[in-house]
Amino acid sequence: MKVYTTDRIRNVVLLGHGSAGKTTLCEAMCYLAGVTSRMGKIADGNTVSDFNKLEQKRGISINTSVIPLEWNDYKINILDTPGYFDFVGEVEQALSVADAAIIVVSGKDGVQVGTEKAWELCEKFHLPRMFFVTEMDIDSASYREVVEALTAAYGKKIAPFNLPIRENEQLAGYVNVIQEKGFRYEGKDAVPCDVPDYSVQYMNDYRDTLMEAVAETSEEFMDRYFSGETFSEAEIRSAVRGNILDGSIVPVEMGSGIECKGVYTLLDDIVKYLPSAESRKMNGINLKTNEIFEANFDFAKAKTAFIFKTIVDPFIGRYSLIKVRSGVFKTDDLVYNSRTGEEARIGKLFVLMGNKSSEVSELHAGDLGALAKFGDAMTGDTLSTKAVPVQYAPMDLSTPYTYIRYRAKNKDEIDKVQQALGKLMAEDPTFRAVNDSENRQTLLYGIGDLQLDVVRERLKEEYRVEIETERPKVAFRETIRKTSDVEYKYKKQTGGHGQYGHVKMKFSPSGNLDEPYEFDEEVVGGSVPKNFFPAVEKGIADSVERGPLAAYPVVGVRAVLYDGSYHPVDSSEMAFKTAARQAFKQGFMEAGPVLMEPIVSLHVTIPDSYTGDVMGDLNKRRGRVLGMTPVAGGRQTIDADVPQMELFDYCTVLRSMTGGRGDYAYEFSRYEQAPSEIQTAEVAARAAKVAEGYAED
Repeated sequence: MKVYTTDRIRNVVLLGHGSAGKTTLCEAMCYLAGVTSRMGKIADGNTVSDFNKLEQKRGISINTSVIPLEWNDYKINILDTPGYFDFVGEVEQALSVADAAIIVVSGKDGVQVGTEKAWELCEKFHLPRMFFVTEMDIDSASYREVVEALTAAYGKKIAPFNLPIRENEQLAGYVNVIQEKGFRYEGKDAVPCDVPDYSVQYMNDYRDTLMEAVAETSEEFMDRYFSGETFSEAEIRSAVRGNILDGSIVPVEMGSGIECKGVYTLLDDIVKYLPSAESRKMNGINLKTNEIFEANFDFAKAKTAFIFKTIVDPFIGRYSLIKVRSGVFKTDDLVYNSRTGEEARIGKLFVLMGNKSSEVSELHAGDLGALAKFGDAMTGDTLSTKAVPVQYAPMDLSTPYTYIRYRAKNKDEIDKVQQALGKLMAEDPTFRAVNDSENRQTLLYGIGDLQLDVVRERLKEEYRVEIETERPKVAFRETIRKTSDVEYKYKKQTGGHGQYGHVKMKFSPSGNLDEPYEFDEEVVGGSVPKNFFPAVEKGIADSVERGPLAAYPVVGVRAVLYDGSYHPVDSSEMAFKTAARQAFKQGFMEAGPVLMEPIVSLHVTIPDSYTGDVMGDLNKRRGRVLGMTPVAGGRQTIDADVPQMELFDYCTVLRSMTGGRGDYAYEFSRYEQAPSEIQTAEVAARAAKVAEGYAED
């Protein structure tokens, strides 16, 4: 592939609901651009973008693929993204480097929640966009209904650029709204034809909407519009491009990915109407001067690039995918990583076509490429020069809240599992493997259950290791509500020197649940020598790690050593430490022990119509609703305090209740006393594990 300058590059992300036809559309683009000699099919597992074996097995996109196409002496970098919500991290990585978006809508299924999510993401990332209604080869598909639904949702900015001509239940051609002409498909060509009578009214209505938008671009156009003048095709196209860039017009086009109809027009319009990177602002920080570095995809400035994605594949190797944000990157360039503070030389520059790579000599500002095995580079790193070191802001990625406990199925493969998980985390920053040492468990965090299922499968299929998963332990705490006064004498004779430690201690609530314990001594008369006080405290410190009630960490206990005795020969630090531990165990259980459960502050954002269902579900989860806040788009954010243990399956349930339109986030708030039935169940579970010999689990 030849080198392209910034003005001749288009970076376009494909968005939409799962199974709306994004990958099929991408395949049609590849075929028309000459990348492939025949179109692949998802069912056959031979598409360019879904090259991962798991994607082929499941028939869905899991990763974002970069597909560069050459079209009329322009380079179009297509970013084909997953449509399922669990892989939103892949979508966000693509959006961070895209300059425009095409939202794919199924003509058969219409506007779905994935369509709405795609629009919201475009708003968040300030991307110009257009809609492409696919599956128009299906008789039940309705372009008119899709346009009406889009207009109802997003207003007059929705502007159809074409509409279908149907004959004998087939997609036979299309009407070009700007040209007011019909075109009939004949093989790969589209030849002029009359506009069918049934399409004339729709064409006129759509054109009137378009002309109003064109007229609003200048006072001259407004005067001409009201005086009844018409605009030339060149004037319309020029005005429309400006409208698309500022978001006041969102074009709608249609076709069939499977039959490769309407795709030629789409590729032409990507070049005509969608922006190159140079139209977008991009700023970083010059680490040497602490001043703003205005990159703005200017090829004449110091070279900088941003790593937006990492591929760590057992079969195709490791690649760092970059977007050049200023200057020109060339083979053998020496570049500086602002995170590691190290310089490294670029061996070769590549562009990726799915899982295939081809070498290029240079990449201009605005272009997408890849570096192979590039040191310790990670997703989110900035590459620049040591003379002008630059740091860009990190990507705004979704936070994972769904988690599951896991362990290696084969204990001999623990290290291999950890290494494999490290590679998967490098690929997807929204997936995390966490060692919860406090509760002696390892956790996997993801956006949803499907993402975690895919992780399990990838470990098995790609890395040949298996894990077992189960419901995670909740981070309970133990404390006391009363006071106790106990005495414990540890005395042991073994033939030589014996062991002797005798303590009298009081235990009471400290009132501070942020600290495990407070220790004090009130010994008078030297009944316990001062040199044994640290040993007593060490016994308490050891005891609070696993409480006597259900083996959870202890918080909020005040321990006071006030008396005891010692033996001049047999007393030792170990003896007093042991005595203190036994005294703590006895005193804790006599002081009204209770289990404390973690409470989180939950924020659920949903459309107004689901408020009742969601609040009812929160009540079932022992949640306390604190209030509701209206947000834009007819939505509400419900704030509630909910026990963390009740949120285990919340992602799945919320999606089911709201049709995928609900989002949530939470953060730890505090600990509260658990209900008696919860405490009884946890104590019983602990006793059962002790009886089975798994006390240290």
